[in-house]
Parts: sequence; C-alpha cells; structure tokens
Amino acid sequence: MDPQRPGNSLPTRTVDSPASDTPERPKVQQPKPQALANRSGPSSILVSTRQKGNPILSHIKLIPWEYADIPADYVVGATTCAMFLSLKYHRLHPEYIYARVKQLAGKYNLRLVLVMVDIQNHEDSLRELSKTSIINNLTLILCWSAPEAAHYLELYKSSENAQPTAIRAQQPQTYKESLVEFVTVPRSINKSDAASLISTFGSLQNAINAQPEQISAVPGWGEKKVQQWCNAVREDFRVEGAKKSSAVPRPPPVARADDRPPQDVEEEDEEEAILRAVLEESRKTAASEAAKSSAPRAGQEPEEMSDGITAALARLRENGG
Repeated sequence: MDPQRPGNSLPTRTVDSPASDTPERPKVQQPKPQALANRSGPSSILVSTRQKGNPILSHIKLIPWEYADIPADYVVGATTCAMFLSLKYHRLHPEYIYARVKQLAGKYNLRLVLVMVDIQNHEDSLRELSKTSIINNLTLILCWSAPEAAHYLELYKSSENAQPTAIRAQQPQTYKESLVEFVTVPRSINKSDAASLISTFGSLQNAINAQPEQISAVPGWGEKKVQQWCNAVREDFRVEGAKKSSAVPRPPPVARADDRPPQDVEEEDEEEAILRAVLEESRKTAASEAAKSSAPRAGQEPEEMSDGITAALARLRENGG
C-alpha cells in the first residue's frame, strides 16, 4: 500500500520534526587532562661552563650535551655528577680539588672524579687522591686519554635508568642451555665444543665415562681440551687442606698403667701445689738467713718457722688425715 496515495490513513513524519517519544541522549563527559610526571632528569649531559675548551667535549658523540649552571663539572644523572681533574694541574694547585669537593657536599649521591693521568710520576698524587676519595665518599676513575674520559660520561648517562638485571648474568632456562654451561666450565672449551661432545656421545653420562682416546676423536678437541675435561670430571671434590688432614690420621690415645680416676688426680695436684708452696717458703727463709752476716749464738733458741710454711704444712696434714 502506498502511503502517499489518497485515502491512506497512515500518519507521515517529516525528517525535521524530532520524535517526541525518543529519550534524550546523555552528554558525553570529556576526561580532564592530566599533567604527565616530570622526567627524572634531562636526556642530555649537563656540562658546566667552566669546562669550555676541555678536549673531552669533542669526543662526546653518542649522547647530546649542553651547557648549564651547575656546581659540578658534569651531571650524568639525577643523583650522579662528575668532576674533571688533571694531575698536571693538581700538582700546581693541590687545593683545587678540595674546594670543589666542599662545594658538592650533600648534593649528589654518586660523585665521580675523572682523573686525567698526564704526568709520568703519578704514584704519589694518586695515593693522595685515593685517600681523599675514601674520606669524602668519592669514586675515583683514572683516564689516560680524552676519548676514554668521554666514554665514561656516556656510559654513566646511558645507564641512568637501566635495571639491575641488565648486568646480571643470564640464567639457563632449558636443559640444553644448562648442559652447555656445565660442559664449558673447564677453560678453553666453548659452546661449539660442548655441542660436538654431546652429539658424539649422545648423553652427558657417556661423555663423562668416555676414555681420553675416545674424547680425542671428537671434532675440534685437541690434547689440551681432552686433558682439562678429564681432570674436571674425574678429580675428587676435595680441597688440598682436607686431603692433607685425612692422609695422616691422628692415633688414638694410649692408656697408661699409671692412669687414675680424675678425683685422685685432682687430690694429687692439690698436694703438689701445697708442697711447692712449702718449698718456695723454705727458699725464701734460707735466702734471708744467708743474708745475715753473723751466725746464731750458742744457746739461742732456733727461730720459729714463718707463718706461710706453718699454714702450708697444716693444710698438708689435713689432706693427709
């Protein structure tokens, strides 16, 4: 049925007239812009204006650098700075480095000192700077050329946000990697040698139990590698000190005929101590008597024993009773 023909009772709706029964759509709420967190530091190496003319700057090519008003000579991180010192200049002005260290007190966690070794007799100067670095918590880095010093600055800046895992040794994840790591422990045996060894014998057990003549037939294995491998898998897991101590066993104590119970031994030791005290007192008395110039007169009563001898003899009588 055509709605435009006359007699059609269907209502018509124009495009411009909105439908009264359609609910209004909610307004879209735009998110509020949020400020991004500031970076921990600039992406370039900050260089103090006092370093203008330093040949190091011409060799910093991997990382951009810019001049800045900083107390240190170089800033290579949010908490890391570096100072440059020439030993030739240090001999003429030894107070310079101490004044610079005083200016940086408490401003950086890691403070580097790039020392340019540009003199012949540098032992005394380096010994002095080493003591200074230990006292003032500095890290001393020796450089023999400008490119080497620039490389250190680039290295510290590139490692600013590096994770500790970047310098951690990679642990083997599979059995094959663990096997290769085990076989390459002896010196001069590389990964290709380990692959040849395992492919020849089929398993690690067969490689360990193989004779040196059989191992020498492995491609790439010479006499030196065969000897190191055999020594590594056949030597005992004992240190030299343990071998020496176990080689000469200590003989067991031999029972003697005069061995007595501990109680008798203690009583005998006490009696011997008393006798020694008596003899010591007797020696003192004899020495005092010999020191006298005149002999005792006739009819004179003998002198009594000293108190020490009397007490010692009394103790001896009590123990004997």
